[in-house]
Amino acid sequence: MLEIKCKIFVLVHIKFNLIKEITHFDAVETEIESEGLYYLNFIVEERKCLFMLQYHCPDCGRLIGYKGLCWLCKADKKRTEALNLTKEEIEKMQQYCIENVEKLNDMGEPESTYFWNCLSYHHIISEELQRAAVKKEVYYPYEIYYKAPEDVRDGLIDALMNCTDAQTAGHLMGCLAMQGDDRALEVLFELKKNPREWRKNLYVDSDFYAELGGWRFDEDRRRIQINYPKCYSLEKKISDDKAIVIGKIREDTCPHCKGKLVDMLSIDTSDERLKFLEINGKITVTCCPSCVMEAYPAAFGSYDFDGTGNAIFPYDGVAKQQEYCWNDAAYNELEKNELKLSDIERPVFFGANDWDIATIGGYAHWIQDCNIINCPDCKKPMRYLAQLPWDILTINGGDGSLYIEICPDCKKVSLHHQQT
Repeated sequence: MLEIKCKIFVLVHIKFNLIKEITHFDAVETEIESEGLYYLNFIVEERKCLFMLQYHCPDCGRLIGYKGLCWLCKADKKRTEALNLTKEEIEKMQQYCIENVEKLNDMGEPESTYFWNCLSYHHIISEELQRAAVKKEVYYPYEIYYKAPEDVRDGLIDALMNCTDAQTAGHLMGCLAMQGDDRALEVLFELKKNPREWRKNLYVDSDFYAELGGWRFDEDRRRIQINYPKCYSLEKKISDDKAIVIGKIREDTCPHCKGKLVDMLSIDTSDERLKFLEINGKITVTCCPSCVMEAYPAAFGSYDFDGTGNAIFPYDGVAKQQEYCWNDAAYNELEKNELKLSDIERPVFFGANDWDIATIGGYAHWIQDCNIINCPDCKKPMRYLAQLPWDILTINGGDGSLYIEICPDCKKVSLHHQQT
């Protein structure tokens, strides 16, 4: 008998060079009876364990280690329910959040779920909630204060100017970044030029916190926008829609691992839905899907408006002779994905709190820290363009998400990977 207690999904390598995942199980009992089954080797809390996948998700057919829906189908089901909330249900959730605002920063509480249901899927956040939060000194999640009114902003500034604790100061700067008006910029700019004592206990300057709100400032206090004001999701559907194409396999190969390169993302900006990108032409983002996960600080590429994309090698941080390479199953699954651009515009935070949503524009769900890369040519901050969770592209390829940023002036793109 083997007991494993695990609250997060664990990516595991399987015999026959396959990769699958286990999600949210409390106890596992297994006996090894047949060599024909796939055995999984993984480490939980530094213990090497063995487990058999013997069930299939009844909705998508994914191989999993328990009876019931896989975590992706569960997440999709919960999201569908949230998208179909009535006006009355949303109002009740908002009121419940206001009355219990101290619980918004606890992801285990229903108030947190209600908050994100309203914000991510319906773009609803009330000034009453924002005023209740600043009164109770609730400074996380930062998104509570998105475009908050001036009186709330001033409350945040007063708290920050009188703060002596570095962690609280960091949270307050994140909140001001989400509020995001010119006065917020002025305060964060001043704090970078004349840092307080608590700055010594933070890893980054105030301009990093500005990035959390989707902007940055330069040495002349000019605002630099680093995200896009609109958002569309990528959804699985049978369609000949070519506005977005994901995962086209190429014949040229990576110099590091010799695996095939992939046009991970192709965008036809002539489509009316994508006019908000303010780019005329086609964009193709090319990379090695194996080595992009190891590239640091990012992998880079270039594009021409005719739709040609090129990866720029070598990748920093990747060995010249990389041993790991995607197998054929991963490539084939990626190329068969059915992701298409959503027909309707989504709220800007649509993909900001879920592990399984691919988006163009809006705000990202950073698995680790917000990470805006500087363009390798002009050295200016790039602009966040898209996030692609590997799990919805291929269960044989990897864990985490791929983040894509763009410098339209230099026609350069960056790609970097984050995972738990």
